[in-house]
Amino acid sequence: MPTNLPADYYNAQERFRSATTTADKITYLNEMMSTIPKHKGTDHLRADLRKKLSKLKGAEQSKKGTKRHVSAYHIDKEGAGQIAVIGPPNAGKSSLLNAVTNATPEVSPAPFTTWNPTPGMMLIDNVQVQLIDTPPLSDEYINPEFLNLLRRVDMLLVMIDLQANPVEQLHEAFDLLQEHRIAPQHLQGKLESEGYLLYVPCLVLVNKHDGEEAADYYQIFQELLDVDCPLLPISTETAYNIDKMKETIFDWLGIVRVYSQTSGAEPDFSAPFVVYKGCTVEEFAGKIHKDFLETLKTARVWGESADFEGQMVSREHVLQDGDVVELVK
Repeated sequence: MPTNLPADYYNAQERFRSATTTADKITYLNEMMSTIPKHKGTDHLRADLRKKLSKLKGAEQSKKGTKRHVSAYHIDKEGAGQIAVIGPPNAGKSSLLNAVTNATPEVSPAPFTTWNPTPGMMLIDNVQVQLIDTPPLSDEYINPEFLNLLRRVDMLLVMIDLQANPVEQLHEAFDLLQEHRIAPQHLQGKLESEGYLLYVPCLVLVNKHDGEEAADYYQIFQELLDVDCPLLPISTETAYNIDKMKETIFDWLGIVRVYSQTSGAEPDFSAPFVVYKGCTVEEFAGKIHKDFLETLKTARVWGESADFEGQMVSREHVLQDGDVVELVK
């Protein structure tokens, strides 16, 4: 096994090990293969994964044409990222989706209103991100498919109620996750556990930061909290810090917007290509069309990554958020 595999490989590997369906295993194997550096030291590993992938695809093909139940928790990823909103009853998960997405989950003061996951699309500037409202976390029973959903997503938003013992709520949420081999990424290296843990980026949204005394309640909560974690006080009722939440999510997803331009035409700033930080001109060209990988000679770039507007750059040039690229064949 090569020693220089990136962290993304091991994250995909843990998801593969936890997957219960052939389709999910195929997805995670493809993720693993896409993260492996291409050099002689990884030839054997890539060959081994290709064999596994071939067998899984054969098994999946044999199932075609037969009726089978599709879990409500199997939600196809849309947009630049897939994020699950989790937490105890009445924390405000459904209210958040109603406020920031096109979804309309039922909102009620009664607990356990949400029985199935509900996806919605949230716009951050001109980038769509998928949020998924989920049933409340419960120590009595958690659907295994619910856990598989949490293992697949790019990020978790843990919502707790500032006005209803938030310290206890947060501890219970983290304990339940760890019990099922899932842990917030900020705790990596700090937890003792037998076996593997899948670490997922996690932001804690402290909801119901409403009223004149909210700031005092939040300060007390911070003082009582004995675990270090990323916190953001919000209010789904007044929209307090909702924009800050969107900015934080955008930054944590590690994405950048790049715009394509053809010679003599203006770029369409309403339709960016969404890529990950560190993306090169060559990788960007491959997203537009695979033929560019062979025909691309160079590129011109306008934006933060260019020393001057319209700079001619090589295939290895790293792009930054907001760059405009004109590919030259």
